[in-house]
Amino acid sequence: MTIRQFYSITALLREGRALAAAADTVSFDLFDTLLIRRIHDPDMVKPAVARYISNRAACMGISTSWPQIMKLRNAFEKEQRQETGLRFADQEAHYPDYMDRVIEAVFGPQSDDRLLQEVTDYELSLENAVLVPRAELAAWLKELKAQGKRLLIVSDIYLPASHLERLVAYAGLLEHVDAVVSSADTFLAKASGLAFPLLKERFCLSYDRWLHVGDNPISDGLRPQEHGIQALVLRDGREKLRKSLAKRYCEYSLSQPFYRGRALQQLMLPLEAENIPRHPLYVQGFNVFAPLFAGFIHGVAEHCLRSEIRRIYFFSREGWLFEQIWNEVAPRIFAGAELPTVSYLYVSRMALAPASCAYAGLDREHADIVFLPAGNRDFRDVCRVFGLQAEPFMPYLAKHDLTQETVLSPAHEGFLMENRFRFNEMLEEEEGFQAEVRRQTLPANQALMYYLEEQGFFEQTDVALVDIGWLGTIQRFLHRAIAHRKDAPRCCGLLFGASRGIPYPETLRNQLRGIVYDRDRFDAAASALLANLDLFEEICRAPHPTLNAYRLADNEAGYELVFRRSDDAAAKAEQAHSEQFQPLQEGILAGAKQYGTAAALLGFTFAELKPWLNYLLLTRLAFPKTSEIEAIRQQQHLDDFHGQHQAKKLPPGPRRLWDCSTLMLRWRPFLRTELFFRQIRERLKT
Repeated sequence: MTIRQFYSITALLREGRALAAAADTVSFDLFDTLLIRRIHDPDMVKPAVARYISNRAACMGISTSWPQIMKLRNAFEKEQRQETGLRFADQEAHYPDYMDRVIEAVFGPQSDDRLLQEVTDYELSLENAVLVPRAELAAWLKELKAQGKRLLIVSDIYLPASHLERLVAYAGLLEHVDAVVSSADTFLAKASGLAFPLLKERFCLSYDRWLHVGDNPISDGLRPQEHGIQALVLRDGREKLRKSLAKRYCEYSLSQPFYRGRALQQLMLPLEAENIPRHPLYVQGFNVFAPLFAGFIHGVAEHCLRSEIRRIYFFSREGWLFEQIWNEVAPRIFAGAELPTVSYLYVSRMALAPASCAYAGLDREHADIVFLPAGNRDFRDVCRVFGLQAEPFMPYLAKHDLTQETVLSPAHEGFLMENRFRFNEMLEEEEGFQAEVRRQTLPANQALMYYLEEQGFFEQTDVALVDIGWLGTIQRFLHRAIAHRKDAPRCCGLLFGASRGIPYPETLRNQLRGIVYDRDRFDAAASALLANLDLFEEICRAPHPTLNAYRLADNEAGYELVFRRSDDAAAKAEQAHSEQFQPLQEGILAGAKQYGTAAALLGFTFAELKPWLNYLLLTRLAFPKTSEIEAIRQQQHLDDFHGQHQAKKLPPGPRRLWDCSTLMLRWRPFLRTELFFRQIRERLKT
């Protein structure tokens, strides 16, 4: 008997439309026909479900590993298939039956099916996440429905029809079919051919006016033809190639760490109708920055779960995007676990700097921070950064032969070291200078305390403070502002990258850690992000203006958040740049969702994916194509911490790759290599 097989959907549809004209009923196989999977092996869902059950058990004080749960599931499913084989030709299983046994074995006897429903919901959510409707066949199915055909979806699988209906509904096809049929309900499958007489009797069908479409030559080709049903079998070569690639990368990942990330990104790729033309920035966000930022959040979640930190605050304007990525990534990867509570905290260096001085004053270490940016020059910049009025300090400046305009930064012409010594001596005056600093900055601290109390900050024993990086200045100022309180929590700063350009004052109650890059842990590849730190801030920038200050309310019993003006030229330019980057952020969030699903399926830790993230950083930041630089080159980056003074000119020559002209990027030999190794040498020196 000849089986009609087609190696392209176009050819199958051509034949199918011709045959359907004489048919009253058309039945479709579900998996690999109407729906395709992102994964090459359907069983890849099972370990993720086992991890979910293990996490749920841990929350209830039950210790059992996911491999143990997998062993139980496989054993119970095998037993049921053997028992079914004694009564039926098809050794089929029924998911609710054997999964109920798994739950009872892990959690003990259950008085209701609540846990079974939770596990089922999670497994089906994973199935939904990896299933994609095959666009052309889905369109044909809708076309057949409009012609008045009876449409059936028939599948050989352990999931009952009620579960399959949820998958079909999620794909948007349930309203177009008359019934969904699963072998798990009757133990009569297409594989033996017994499903077709059952369907004929149940729906009063005629074999000679029935067309069946599937992908298996036996179940969907030979068996229906034995009953006189017209059958078409799709053998899609492109889909087979895609699955073989996914399989190969997954197999490579077992022994070669680099391919773990490659396998993950293979599973992230858009398929079928998802794969439509996109803005180039969307593609860049999906393929490059989504894995980087989602991987960062993956590492943050692991650290917090390992350290039993129950509260996370996402910091500054970058935290706005990180919180959204968390919501896409963490609940998928750590499903069933008790994740920390998260929220977004409005903070900035400019807002926290004054509050940090209310009790500790302005010491030399923190005054030096002002002069890290080359645009800051004199005492006026100190006052601007720490929210001070300069006039009350005039007597102290005069006492030390200083003025507001005295150059205090070596980056500017006119700098004299003795003036910096005099400035440092002034900082030592506790009764005069420091008392005035504390007086002026106390209201900012009080307003900050109101805000943090409202956010539940002091109700925690440990908090994680998540920020883009780089020096940890925001956390430094925050911890200094709250250190006087007995209920101040232990702070654990988790940064995308910790460049540590200045030493951070770490203690047992105030720690800082770079997740993707940390200068204290040598990682040459990850250090590629130092090629353009501003770029990451621009990509992650929140839509709201930066926070300038915390201010007491008029009755001094509350606080106000004071944001930067959004109507000046610089703010408008920044807003225009943010709008230009909107497709980039959309791609990041879409990619983060797929990262979460892929990472849940593969079960890799952040450390196991780190080699691939390093590869992305190295190729896209240190050795990018000129076109990639031109597409996302820095255009508008506001930094209120940075003053407006013009520093001394640096020696000529390229300093940063991303600042080089297009001509230099295209034609100067070994430019990227030269700048990358210069950067590494500078890191090693410090």
